[in-house]
Amino acid sequence: MLNRRALLVRILLHIGALIPLTLLAWDLALGQLTADPIREVQLRTGRYALILLTLTLACTPVYNLTGFKETLMVRRPLGLYAFGYTCLHLLNFIGVDYRFDLALLWPDISQKPYIIVGFVAFLILLALAVTSTAGWMKRLGRNWGRLHAAVYAAALIADLHYWWQLKVNENGPLIYGAIIVVLLLLRLPPVKRLARR
Repeated sequence: MLNRRALLVRILLHIGALIPLTLLAWDLALGQLTADPIREVQLRTGRYALILLTLTLACTPVYNLTGFKETLMVRRPLGLYAFGYTCLHLLNFIGVDYRFDLALLWPDISQKPYIIVGFVAFLILLALAVTSTAGWMKRLGRNWGRLHAAVYAAALIADLHYWWQLKVNENGPLIYGAIIVVLLLLRLPPVKRLARR
């Protein structure tokens, strides 16, 4: 049974992860999604996915540095929320923007490499989401940890996807990329030992 602190952390996690979706639905219903609502949905869902993915990566380093064990409990839900926003991002792109017309989409793939990069990140996250259950953890054994270490690759690839598809220069991708690299470094044993001191 969850203690009060763990329950509060879980409740805050779900509220925090669902607020962006609620605001997006609200703005969509009121027609407040700029002059290009499809692109706005695309940018928002992609950004929310990357933020949640980065928070997922922060859980273990935060636990290692603080001993706050509740952060370990929210890794999987955060990862699944990140995957959920990624699915909305992909669905908006293929379903709304291209209306599931692969003949229309295919020529753009060769001209826009960020599409391929984004799809690679999606496939990695799909594999991680499918194998996130206790059953898969048991089936894969030690390989489960190796597979789920690919979340760092997915985050870096997603950040590259974000950077390449921007039409204006923004610092967002650089900031996310720097945070992801720092979180990756904090997992290396020598850096982890140094940080704990």
